[in-house]
Order: sequence, then structure tokens, then C-alpha cells
Amino acid sequence: MKQTLFNLLPPATLAVIWTVFGLAPREITEAGWLFPLMALGTLVFVQLMEFIHERHADWRMNRQEWLTDIFYLVFGVLVIETMTDLLVDSQLTRVKEALGIATPWLADLPFLLQVLLIMLLFEFGQYWMHRWMHNNAFLWSTHAPHHHLTQLNAMKGLIGNPIELFLISLSVIALFDFDENALFAAFVSLGAIAFYAHANIRSDPPAWFGFFFTTIRQHSLHHTALSFEDTRCNYSNSIILFDRIFGTFKDGESEVVGQDDRKRLTIKEQFLFPILPWLRKREDRAAN
Repeated sequence: MKQTLFNLLPPATLAVIWTVFGLAPREITEAGWLFPLMALGTLVFVQLMEFIHERHADWRMNRQEWLTDIFYLVFGVLVIETMTDLLVDSQLTRVKEALGIATPWLADLPFLLQVLLIMLLFEFGQYWMHRWMHNNAFLWSTHAPHHHLTQLNAMKGLIGNPIELFLISLSVIALFDFDENALFAAFVSLGAIAFYAHANIRSDPPAWFGFFFTTIRQHSLHHTALSFEDTRCNYSNSIILFDRIFGTFKDGESEVVGQDDRKRLTIKEQFLFPILPWLRKREDRAAN
């Protein structure tokens, strides 16, 4: 019974998110507190589930993991989201207004259809950006720190080089006129799926869920320590359906994760990773 309940946690979480935002009055949404409350509440819930029914003892959190994960959570909210809004979303909004682009009919679509459309649109961009990162030397240098993770936990999807975190956050959603509640529901849902896909929880959702949405089994295989080539599958952060459509889906699971020598990087090393080879060459020249 316990395992069955944990297997149903991911779809049940989505159902709760969709219900809350689907029924929330406009004045509550516009007050500005419901979205961060639901996003943070979902993360805290998923993280707590790791302590109740963990998947692998080797992935158990310690003080260093906690501090790093919390740092990236704060960094993502205060820096990455601010930069994305300032440099991309606000600029797209200005372009949209200047060109007279308007899609008010989208807000009249059924709520759940809007949520799914937003999720698909955002994740489509994430899928191709992520796949490109595994097929381009410079982009891989920004993404590699995320693959140096030696364990998976709910907040691990937030960890990486700042360049990668910024690039993977980009989308064209600002060009469309979706209902605000649907937007919030979609982004909290994408976050919830990603939390579960990185979480150390013994939860294997029903087959129908894993056909459309990314699970820890599929994403742990993407993080496998076998080789770099073995990570070139299951690129979808939240909607594994894209991997099935574009031929990059691979079934399986990996308990041992991490790249190269599986060296755990410090925050400084994660930030400097793309230029570490240059820094080492400079140090060698100075030493000689």
C-alpha cells in the first residue's frame, strides 16, 4: 500500500496544482503570493518525501548537499529569474506590443488545455536547448557541471553553471496571451515534474504518466556515470514525450551518476567550469 501511494504521488501532485490554480479567484492570483507559495510548497513536499521513502541510500542528503542546493535555489530565484525577465521576457513583450501581436483567444480555451499547451511550448524549447548542449563543445562546457552531480535530489535540477541555467530558462511564452492562472499552473507543474525527476524517492508512477512525463528512472539514466555517450538520451526535463517523438528516448535506470572521474565540484568550480582549461594553462605557464 505504501509503495502504491508513493507511485501515485507525481500524478496526484499535478492534479492538486491544476485544481488550485483552476479554482483560484483572480484577486488571489493577482495578489502575487499564490505562485511562489505553490512552487516552494511543492519543492518542500517533494524534498521531505526523500526522508520518508528514499530510493538509494547513496543519494542521501548531507550538510554539504543541503547548503549547495539551497544556494542554487536562492541564486535561481534572485539572479536567473531576474536576468531572464529583464533580458528576454520583457524584451519579447515589447516586441509583441510593437508588432501588434495579439492572441487573446488563447485565454478563452479550456483551462487545462491552456496549461498543457504552455507546458509543451516551454518544454519543446528546453528539449532542443538541452540536446544542443550535449552536441556542442562550448555549450557542453556550461552543462557539464550539472552532470558532475554524484547524487540526485529534488533540488538538483537547479544546479549548474550560470550560463546554462540562463539558457535553459529561455522561452517564447511572453509572446502569447494565455490566462495568468494557466501560466502559473503550467510553470509550477513543470517544476514539480522536474523535482520528482531528480528526487531520491522510491516512486515509480503509472506507465501512462511515464509515457508523457519525465520520471526519476528516465532522468537518472540521462545522468548515468557509464560514459558521456550514455547520457545522450532522455533530454526532456519534464515531458519525456519529446524524446519519444524525436528518437532520443531510452528505457532504463542508473543508480551511479556523474561524469568523468565523478568528482564533486564546488560552487566556484561549477561557475568557472567553462574557463577552467584556460585557467590551468595560465597557471602552468606562470609556474614554468
